[in-house]
Amino acid sequence: MRKSKMGKSKQKAKSTKPSKKYQFYKADGTKTRKECPKCGKGVFLGEHKNPNRLVCGKCSYLEHI
Repeated sequence: MRKSKMGKSKQKAKSTKPSKKYQFYKADGTKTRKECPKCGKGVFLGEHKNPNRLVCGKCSYLEHI
């Protein structure tokens, strides 16, 4: 006779990290980072510390601070 699968334990729910979109906007709706002037809305410039610059990852737009 075959054993039934009734006694098998359930899988635990995976814990997930919060979305990265919360890094770019504040609670009041303002933006924390500058948007790319070439690509338009929704594409933000990445911040680099040494040398100080802002770079778009999509079109390679570069802006020195």
